[in-house]
Amino acid sequence: MAFIPHTRADVESMLAAIGVGSIEQLFDEIPANLRLAALSNVPEALSEMEVGRLMTERARLDGRPLCFIGAGAYEHHIPAAVWAIATRGEFYSAYTPYQAEASQGTLQLLYEYQTMMASLTGMEVSNASLYDGASAMGEACLMAVRANRKSRSRRILVPSTVNPHYRRTAAAVAGNQGLVFEELPYCTEEGCVPAGALARYDGEDITALVIQQPNFFGRLEDVDALCDWAHARNILVVAVVNPTSLALLKPPGEWGSQGANKGADIAVGDGQPLGVPLSSGGPYFGFMTARMEHVRQMPGRIVGRTLDAAGRAGFTLTLQAREQHIRRAKATSNICTNQGLLVTAAAVYLSLMGPAGLERVAAASHARTRELVGALTRVPGVRRLFRGPVFHEEAIALDRPAAPVLEKLAARGILAGLDLAEHYPELGPALLVCATETKTSADIERCAGALAECLREARAA
Repeated sequence: MAFIPHTRADVESMLAAIGVGSIEQLFDEIPANLRLAALSNVPEALSEMEVGRLMTERARLDGRPLCFIGAGAYEHHIPAAVWAIATRGEFYSAYTPYQAEASQGTLQLLYEYQTMMASLTGMEVSNASLYDGASAMGEACLMAVRANRKSRSRRILVPSTVNPHYRRTAAAVAGNQGLVFEELPYCTEEGCVPAGALARYDGEDITALVIQQPNFFGRLEDVDALCDWAHARNILVVAVVNPTSLALLKPPGEWGSQGANKGADIAVGDGQPLGVPLSSGGPYFGFMTARMEHVRQMPGRIVGRTLDAAGRAGFTLTLQAREQHIRRAKATSNICTNQGLLVTAAAVYLSLMGPAGLERVAAASHARTRELVGALTRVPGVRRLFRGPVFHEEAIALDRPAAPVLEKLAARGILAGLDLAEHYPELGPALLVCATETKTSADIERCAGALAECLREARAA
């Protein structure tokens, strides 16, 4: 709160009402040796004006660098109307209703969001929502174990081209619940998982296969072949997708070619590209869609539309298999709330953009990335790392370690990409670079010129 509303008289009145002599008595269970008589090394209090000035000065220290980092979080233009609507009191203070059916406006918004996400991913049902894309992948793997009753192994195949942060988070979320994550190798020339890498698992009990499209390198996997291989062996498919890319790419609900068994079983991802700012890494929100046959295994909130006795449309939480409503041992998840405020922003963003607007964003982002990689690879000592199509990020190789180069570029106000050395040391000096519709040709030329200058300085040193 902006201020403490209780006067000394208010405090004394409350203490008298509960029969306690002092506030100290409320905490008498805390041993004396654990209490502090005073706070040391705490500066003097500041006025509201002074605090405002301090925060402004510190924010200014962050600067406004030119950012070409993607790797799961993307700088897109957010129309001003998105957060002007999302932060209205009707949405801002009621985004996660606990007396849900009394909040028809909020439920309708969540229902519309679910409808748009199901349409975007080509799936039949959506929840609203999960904490972020990484934990959504972990929840999807748990869901796959519950849904695939033909499998007893709890083995999940995860290509090493899946975002490494997602892989770590999934292991943290589900690894202690008996799931076994097995890493699939990728082709270091193509940056994708070859279909032949799956042959070694023929005849084995595998519960699910995770496929990221585009993958962490921005490359496009052969999702049809991977999906067909899995379904032919009663293996569920968990798709991890960038929602913006689905304006151009085949949605996960249409992957594969096996008739009624076509498409991924579960699709997840991070909704951050849909109207949520980078904001120093969060909060973001995770989305999840699935086939209707798996809906009872889906974690999180699901809003349904129905008719009341008078024939009027109404909205309600449905299939609430969560620990708040049933025994914890039978719950599908420990998701006690959702990222509903961010989902609100995403619903507004998708409504404003529409299919054509989202397609323009995706196409412009792809074009800017091609322009960026073209400019960077004209710099001596820089080349494309992989062959083949990408969406809006790509890996490039340098002729020297990337970290010192990135530091020099950061000093020039340019965040030029993500150093791949930590996660993929086998690739040598390499960067993952990204561009979206927010970048101009001048931005790209500035980045390429600064990179050329840094590399010249490094060679001359």
